[in-house]
Parts: sequence; structure tokens; C-alpha cells
Amino acid sequence: MIDIVFHGQNAATYLADFRAALVSAARIQVVPDKLSAAADIQAYRQADVIVGNRLDATMPRPERARLYQVCAAGYDRIDMAVLPDGAAVCNCHGHGPAIAEYVMAAILSRCVPLEDAHVRLARGDWHYRAGSPGALHDEIGAATLGLLGYGHIGQAIARRAKAFGMRVLAANRSPVPVSGDVDAWFGLDALDGFYQQSDYIVVSLPLMPATEGLVGAAAFARMRAHAMLINVGRGPVVDEQALYEALLRGRIGAAAIDTWYQYPSRAGEVAEPSRLPFARLDNVIMTPHMSAWTTGTIARRAKAMAANVDACVAGRELANRVNKPA
Repeated sequence: MIDIVFHGQNAATYLADFRAALVSAARIQVVPDKLSAAADIQAYRQADVIVGNRLDATMPRPERARLYQVCAAGYDRIDMAVLPDGAAVCNCHGHGPAIAEYVMAAILSRCVPLEDAHVRLARGDWHYRAGSPGALHDEIGAATLGLLGYGHIGQAIARRAKAFGMRVLAANRSPVPVSGDVDAWFGLDALDGFYQQSDYIVVSLPLMPATEGLVGAAAFARMRAHAMLINVGRGPVVDEQALYEALLRGRIGAAAIDTWYQYPSRAGEVAEPSRLPFARLDNVIMTPHMSAWTTGTIARRAKAMAANVDACVAGRELANRVNKPA
């Protein structure tokens, strides 16, 4: 019998689907984000497996953990030095389809003015009626999509973009085969042509020293004046000040931002997502890091995490391990 602790509200969201998929016999306990009760601290310390997305030196030290299963793709908030020697840290994905749908929705919202057409017609204004030359709107099938990052997310977006007939460019650190889903590849050190050709630019790169601020003022200067930037990677990959200035000054046409520069420190807290007044701009869509948070993502990740726990119990190889075996 293995002891599993789900740490925090986010992790607990996966519990029902995880239970349904788990084969191994287990005692499962959910503990709150803030570990203060003695029973919760004890359970955390003695767990064989912890499912969560935050671990640092201020928290109780896991003493028996064999596996820390991150319930997300990002593991930058996991201090691996806090874990016992030999403990595995694994992340999980499953968010590609959800984020790809978010991206396509943002692109379609730029081309097909459903909301504005509804608001106008509700007050009797037939502005967008067929036959009105001044109310033509675009089609995304004639556009070029630039994917800055071509991992799980970029690949899922490319497949959907191709279904709409879009031309797809991929920019990535490692080469991307030019195939049915990708029309051209660019290295991260040679992005001028990538920016100059793209009508829509999707950022899905992880945050690391080499990518922080990668999309800055020089990048915006090379983009098309009508281009739309969509950030579903990490906020600081796109320079905060440069993005705001590009939108304010009309250097690019629009942006949809799902990953930010400031986050609430606790659930329910009201917090601005940036030190800059993006909310005052009329060419930006602001969303609260929601693109991956779907029922499908929960089900896919829960199944993957359960399979990893079963593998841990059986002594099989773990999937998506992000630290080196001891």
C-alpha cells in the first residue's frame, strides 16, 4: 500500500480522475496549500508520492518521497534539493489540445467579429451585412502563423492551423522538419524573416535564461504592423515594457496574453497582472492563465500521473522525469 498526498487546491482538481485511473493500492490524502496542521505536516513528510506544483525550503521536508509528481508541465517552482536522495521528479503534459484551441479562438476572434456584430445587430445596426463594402472581414486561411516554440503546444497548434489552411512557420532551438504541418523552420538566433512573414505569432517557449526577454523591442520592430502576438508560454519571454509600447504605439496590431508578469500570491486575491496598464488598451485580450485549464487537460494529466505512480510502485521506468536518476 502506497501513501499518496495531493498538495493544494490545484492538485486536488485531478483527484477523481486520478483515482479512477490508478491500479495500485493506495492511501490518498489531500492536504491544503498552507501546511500548518500537525496531521497535514505529518502526512506530507511521510508520503511515498506527492502530487503538487510547489516545493521549497520553507515547507515541511518530505522524508520518504520516492516520486514528486508535478501536476503541470512547468516545474520551476520545485526545489529538488528539498527532496530525499533518489526521489524522482516528473512533470506531465496533456495541455496541448486545450492551448491550441485557445490560440485558434484568439486568431478567429481577430478575423471574425462575432461579438461586435452581435452588439450592433442587437441595437438594429446591420453594419456587417453581406454587400456592405466597408464591413468585409478577413479569413485566417490566407494568413501565416509563426510558432515561436515547437514542443507539445506548438505541434498541436500547427495541426489545427493547417486544417484552416494557414501557412505555418516554426522557430525553435533545434531543427524542425519541414513537413505537412510546417512550411519553414527558423533557429532562435535568426528570427528576422520569421517575424517579417508572420501575421500571427504564438509564443510557447519555456522561461529560461536564454529565452527571457527574447521577444523585445527589436523583435516588435520587425513584425508586421497588423501582426497579432499570442503568449501562452511564460510572460517574461516577451519583454513587458516592449510589448506594452508596441501595442500602445501601434507597432503591432493586437495581442492576446494568457501568461503574465505578476500573479496573486494566494487564491482569491485581487492582483494586477502587470505593472503597466494593459487593461487601458483597446487592442489586447487579457486572460488569467486559463488556456490549459479544461476538463480534457485534467483527464489527460490525471491518467498520465496515475500511470506514473503505477510505474513507480512496479519499479518500471517513469515518464517525463525531469531530474537525473541517482
